[in-house]
Amino acid sequence: MIPVQTDAPPENAQPENAPPEDDSPQDAPDDQAPPDEALTEPAAPPEPTAEARLREREDLDALFAELAEPEGEAWSRAETDILRIWSRSGSASMDMLLKRGEAALDAGDTGSAIGHLTALTDHAPDFAGGWYLRGVAFYLQGDYGVAIADMAETLKLEPRHFGALTQLGAMFEELGDNDRALDAYRASLKIHPHQQDAADAVTRLEAQSEGTDA
Repeated sequence: MIPVQTDAPPENAQPENAPPEDDSPQDAPDDQAPPDEALTEPAAPPEPTAEARLREREDLDALFAELAEPEGEAWSRAETDILRIWSRSGSASMDMLLKRGEAALDAGDTGSAIGHLTALTDHAPDFAGGWYLRGVAFYLQGDYGVAIADMAETLKLEPRHFGALTQLGAMFEELGDNDRALDAYRASLKIHPHQQDAADAVTRLEAQSEGTDA
């Protein structure tokens, strides 16, 4: 008599020579990550190496040479590239604080901007871009003392920061210190001669000075 084959093996039965079952929990499939993991932010990119920083500095040197050219349009591209390099702190989380500060300034919320940018300068004190933008925020809030100090810190870290020099010129001019304003504007134009606002300010202050001396 032929034995009848049942539709399913007895409960807990294992085929001959089959390996024992693994009772350990199974990993979730790659496309079904656990909820916590799915909501986490991507890991920050690695810090720039010394070699990468050196290449960036060499790039800046070449870009500043183009920026100083009195003729042609290459200076405009150089200006854009310089500002792009200056906006990178080397840390994704610090770059996010900078962007939040910029967004708050664009929205007219100087208090929030100062909060974000103070966190940035606390955690990345060697990043000139943080000090510069915080100085702009304090200037817009009318706190010239801290704004001037932040611009000075910016220039300590990046002596060619024409934006900080021009901003210093504007603040000194508003404070009535025309001599220091002229010095700042001229220093900025020596680095970036295509700043029309700074050039106009020099013309205006020189005319005032000549009228005073007459």
